[in-house]
Amino acid sequence: METPSVTIQKRNAALYFVLSIVTCGIFGLYWFYTLNNDTNKISGHPEAMGGVVALLLTIVTCGIFTLFWAYNMGTRIDEAKVKRGLPSGNLGTIYLILTIFGLVWVAELLLQGELNRLAD
Repeated sequence: METPSVTIQKRNAALYFVLSIVTCGIFGLYWFYTLNNDTNKISGHPEAMGGVVALLLTIVTCGIFTLFWAYNMGTRIDEAKVKRGLPSGNLGTIYLILTIFGLVWVAELLLQGELNRLAD
């Protein structure tokens, strides 16, 4: 199977998490944007919904869109792993469950970790 040649920047998940807290969530908005766009690139869907639209939908729906977003991001990561011949899990469901229980930040940390592994 041919490995896609898309590259993304590795990001320090711990630093991004701390910056999100220190800035009262403002940096978290940027992180959400980058998570969305990096996942689209790495999964081979650069034309998919961009980070700005996803962020606006999350704000307009008072966070309800985040449930769809978390599941979709996990599914795309699984798809990217399959394309690279790596074992995939059921990340969409895991991220969705974490988000349902108010742990979207854990899902984002896990997502960033997966993106960093795929950036190699």
